[in-house]
Amino acid sequence: MTQYKEDCRECPRLATFLDQVKLEQPNYFCKPVPPFGDTSIRLLIVGLAPGMHGANRTGRPFTGDFAGILLYKALFHFGFSNQQESIAADDSLKLIHCRITNAVKCLPPQNKPEPKEIKQCNHYLKSELDLLQPRTLVLALGSIAHQSVLSAFQLKKSDYVFSHGARHDLPNQLVLYDSYHCSRYNTQTKRLTEEMFFSVFQSIKKEMEN
Repeated sequence: MTQYKEDCRECPRLATFLDQVKLEQPNYFCKPVPPFGDTSIRLLIVGLAPGMHGANRTGRPFTGDFAGILLYKALFHFGFSNQQESIAADDSLKLIHCRITNAVKCLPPQNKPEPKEIKQCNHYLKSELDLLQPRTLVLALGSIAHQSVLSAFQLKKSDYVFSHGARHDLPNQLVLYDSYHCSRYNTQTKRLTEEMFFSVFQSIKKEMEN
């Protein structure tokens, strides 16, 4: 089982959509977006899917779009990166003991993957989670990322209810934290504030230090 496959076309709707976007935007990445970050990690961040003009354009998760602004600011503030902006896949940004991936590796139409696509892509996430060392922390950005992590472990979703700031013990001594997704909609409507987002990272950092 592999963590990433650049030529994956297991979801016909997503593969066809990427082909269409590539014709319209020939300079865009328009492939499944690989995980990004350190090889030795203590924190794995799981997002939903690449954004049209963000990761789908640049080829790196949360890079080049609004959703990445708050995420990379938090990573820098709490010592998980060497700079607070992620502009392009070839910039000088490095993650420190941290890795970022998505529940769905390909750009979905209207940023909404279908349930069968989330399920189909889950084996990639499972392979990433299976490689984690005990006591590694996982941060799910949004309920779909949260549910995808549970699916990878075949856990009953009703036993691990998503809520902002929640903490869950997972198999293999892993720990799952939840946060609202740092999307433009959530931040502009104040469903997620910087203070709320940073508080989750404060909890993560505190647990790492214990």
